[in-house]
Amino acid sequence: MPSPSPHTFGRALCAMVTPFTDVGALDGDGAQKLAAHLVDGGCDGLVLSGTTGESPTTTDREKTELIRAVADAVGDRATVLAGVGSADTRHTVELARAAERAGADGLLVVTPYYSRPPQHAVEAHFRRVADAVGVPLMVYDIPGRTGTRIEPDTMLRLADHPRITAVKDCAYDLLGSTKVISRTGLAYYSGCEELNLPLYAVGGAGFVSTVANVAAPRLRAVLDAYDAGETAEAARLNQRTLALTELMMASGLPGTVTAKALLAALGLPAGPVREPLQPADRETVDGLLEAYAALTQALSATAPAKGLSGSWRPGGVRPDPNGRP
Repeated sequence: MPSPSPHTFGRALCAMVTPFTDVGALDGDGAQKLAAHLVDGGCDGLVLSGTTGESPTTTDREKTELIRAVADAVGDRATVLAGVGSADTRHTVELARAAERAGADGLLVVTPYYSRPPQHAVEAHFRRVADAVGVPLMVYDIPGRTGTRIEPDTMLRLADHPRITAVKDCAYDLLGSTKVISRTGLAYYSGCEELNLPLYAVGGAGFVSTVANVAAPRLRAVLDAYDAGETAEAARLNQRTLALTELMMASGLPGTVTAKALLAALGLPAGPVREPLQPADRETVDGLLEAYAALTQALSATAPAKGLSGSWRPGGVRPDPNGRP
């Protein structure tokens, strides 16, 4: 049996939003401030230009500028992964090489979407990208968006490539994931907040989370408790996060929309979403703030989390944009 999956990119990774200015341009300064804030709050790594980062609506140049800005802001305090996936293998390779040149520590590569390639073609796609660069890859298995699963047997074969080292798992197949974890050295990261603790408990490496944009210390505290052998406490802390997770990820709005709405309400860099996405309405924002306040207040008294010195209360004074919520 292989040794436990290495924590290649850390444990607590944030699928970071891409901040834009009020007129919709890339906000490099805002990205640097948000990145620094997230690392201060306990994130080991930042994943840029993923779904949460609105990669379908950012240009190749913007993606490169974002990597450079964030890498400069966090230095060696956190790993920086760049989303480079597309439906076109050639374009994906171009994006991968550009991301490596820009300073990315690793790459997030999603299964080619829409064309629904068979498994041998999926495998060939990932190998082509991995062969083209010198940094490690996290393959992204999210069949609900791409239309194509990376089957466990395909994952087992991909694990023999020296630069395919990790998986962002949104396949909702705990049995299949456990099978791969038990037979390879791949570091499995939950890409679905409701599975953060279950996947970690069967040998996962951590999470890549949209909710971490606003609650990274709270999500990390779950893993910390589990690592300390306090499994009941880990379960309790995990349950506390569910109300906010449900509002952000299962309310009918994309996580990008809810994350940016809550970040903006907390005075942190976010900016508008790009079309076809539309901003959250006032009722949604108020609900997110209530859930956020309930989470931070409930946990602060018993388990203060790194990077958060207090919590915002609806009706109170909003935090400094450059401070911590």
